[in-house]
Amino acid sequence: MSDVDFVNAPAPVRRARILELLAAAGFVKVTELSVVFGVSEVTIRSDLDSLESAGDLDRVHGGAVTTAASRRTEPAFEEALGSLWDEKLRIAAHAANLVSSGDSVIIDVGTTAAALARALVDRADLRDVVIITNGLKIALELESAVPRFTVIVTGGTLRALQHSLVNPMADGLFDTLHADIAFIGCNGVDVEHGITNINLPEAEIKRRMLGAATRRVVLADGSKIGQVHLGRVADVSGVDGVITGDSARSAALKELREAGLDVTRV
Repeated sequence: MSDVDFVNAPAPVRRARILELLAAAGFVKVTELSVVFGVSEVTIRSDLDSLESAGDLDRVHGGAVTTAASRRTEPAFEEALGSLWDEKLRIAAHAANLVSSGDSVIIDVGTTAAALARALVDRADLRDVVIITNGLKIALELESAVPRFTVIVTGGTLRALQHSLVNPMADGLFDTLHADIAFIGCNGVDVEHGITNINLPEAEIKRRMLGAATRRVVLADGSKIGQVHLGRVADVSGVDGVITGDSARSAALKELREAGLDVTRV
């Protein structure tokens, strides 16, 4: 194994990457992980023990193996629909109220983004809104609002899991435009490690989206607060606010607010 980008990474990032490697290979060795991350074998054993205690893997002599419950895989769009749906609807309704007629809006992929698209369509007062998205599901949700809305789909390579479009074409579009507001989803919001995502190509798209908007808002149900994943999207200082829900841990929200992030809990 070789992964120089993760040498001396903080423990939460290192452990998330260990699970990525484990999911890919089915088995990881303490000795190899020690070299990959530039830490001692004692530290790696401690990481594996912690992950085993959390139910994420099974320890074996010299390393660890996967368990049925251990693989931190990305849920498909349809699977995620059943998770915290009422909370996602509240997040979407609040986010939709941030949009005015004449705005240009970037909308990311995911189930909360799909709920936002529906909430925008339901706002009969909105006119002349331009929406740019890399989500096929999002575009279809918005279709009934045409011609009140102009819907631009990025193009790119299809990721079936999220019905999303990623590099190379999707990346380039965001270098050529500037929107009033961007709404992005994520898999993790953490005070130290910022906004993160499981999938690296989607993390890159999210970075481009943030860079192409005046106002940058993260939509994250409570299960995402305090989580850290592989793909770094932005520091918490790199976004203007997070809209989350009642299921978010109060202690984690307090840390984010103390770091200067505008957090709205709905």
